[in-house]
Amino acid sequence: MRVELIAFTEQGCALGRRLAQTLEEEGDTAGFTPCRGEGHISLADWTALAFREADALVYIGAAGIAVRSIAPFVADKTRDPAVLVGDESGRYLIPLLSGHLGGANELARRLAALYGASPILTTATDLRGLWAVDSWAKANGCALLNPGRIKTVSSRILEGGQVRLYSDWPLEGQLPAGVTLTQNRPEADVVLSLRPGPWTLSSPLLLVPRIGVLGIGCRRGVSAGALAEAVQAFLSGQGLSRRCLCGLASIRLKEDEAGLLELAESLSLPLRFFEAETLAALPGPFSGSEFVKSVTGVDNVCERAALAASEGGRLLIPKTRFEGITLALALRPFAPSF
Repeated sequence: MRVELIAFTEQGCALGRRLAQTLEEEGDTAGFTPCRGEGHISLADWTALAFREADALVYIGAAGIAVRSIAPFVADKTRDPAVLVGDESGRYLIPLLSGHLGGANELARRLAALYGASPILTTATDLRGLWAVDSWAKANGCALLNPGRIKTVSSRILEGGQVRLYSDWPLEGQLPAGVTLTQNRPEADVVLSLRPGPWTLSSPLLLVPRIGVLGIGCRRGVSAGALAEAVQAFLSGQGLSRRCLCGLASIRLKEDEAGLLELAESLSLPLRFFEAETLAALPGPFSGSEFVKSVTGVDNVCERAALAASEGGRLLIPKTRFEGITLALALRPFAPSF
């Protein structure tokens, strides 16, 4: 997690530096910026940069300063970073924005434990100790297709009602209060599936696990546009949401393929390359081609690359051919739990 901290007084700066150092020691990426003294960065410039690039912003100072600073940048609860504010004496820490999806509540608890502050949480489900579906989705690595339905689900639980959850996977752990499982998908209030099907804003809340690795083989010089069209046709033909993808994979021979690199950037997905020897060593049945083997050194690129990047997963969709492109999809292991 990348956390950017800023403070405005000497005492606040001392706390900010200490927190940044502790976060770094715990494996996070953390930066501290003093907003005081000669030549310091302007608060507006710091906020603009941090809001765009960081996972969380921590203001050590007055809540009003933080609120006014972030106001021009707040856009969407599914994309906004976590924003917290704490006082310079280290007594309180308050999540202001993206408490669940952005992880502000969780970070507040973490940071407060580091220096003995009291986390001040204002989200109703947290205050009552009830199930927060958006926090659960984030913890299980799921994308939310229609986040506007979060309010409907949370409101029902807060009012003492029951929320019906359908899942394509067995769920581990004890069901929280207010949640019941259903095998009848049409009656569900929350659906966990790779294949959401046609939906509208009034559909059940749709959660898609981000576990799909797309293996790609392609001819030299294929354009990013052609690749994007093939990916869209591949996913839609299988009834899959693009949000199920967590990465792309191919053979090392393609690491300088401009279209492939551009595709990964446009999808904001990591792209991994594997040596031919690594791919060839994978066990299992694959759709082999002697021509592909003569060019790449391995009989199949897309299926083998997808499986190699799935980290112990399984092949879901075998090789599918398009003009100059082959695609396959593997799933990483997934065990949703409460």
